[in-house]
Amino acid sequence: MTVKLSKAEKKVVYDKKLCSLLDEYSKVLIAAADNVGSNQLQNIRKGLRGDSIVLMGKNTLIRRCIKIHAEKTGNKNYLNLLPLLVGNVGLIFTKGDLKEVSEEVAKYKVGAPARVGLVAPIDVVVPWEHRIGPFADILLSGAQYSNQD
Repeated sequence: MTVKLSKAEKKVVYDKKLCSLLDEYSKVLIAAADNVGSNQLQNIRKGLRGDSIVLMGKNTLIRRCIKIHAEKTGNKNYLNLLPLLVGNVGLIFTKGDLKEVSEEVAKYKVGAPARVGLVAPIDVVVPWEHRIGPFADILLSGAQYSNQD
């Protein structure tokens, strides 16, 4: 039977994992994870298996771990990641080429249907022809009569 870890113990384990990844891997890619489903994320991890590792977590915990690790090692380059950790983001650690990793992640990009309450990631423009609703006949007929004066 496995013993459940407390929150503090989980944070310590996460801190050790992040520090070991920062030591082992030389390159980090930051990926936005808004509107990404768990199945899609699982497929990305399968595609990157072997040469890269995807790490998701709480931004404040990641920031704290990076700050402490940068102070311990003296490598201040890690501090450049801190302003980029905003919103729903994940870290992809790799030893390979960042462009290849980015292309591999892009393979798993899928379209998502519009849902209530979500902000569209791109601008949506509805053509005028499709804006005419059920009252269009009434408005058009009223305009025809007003122009006959």
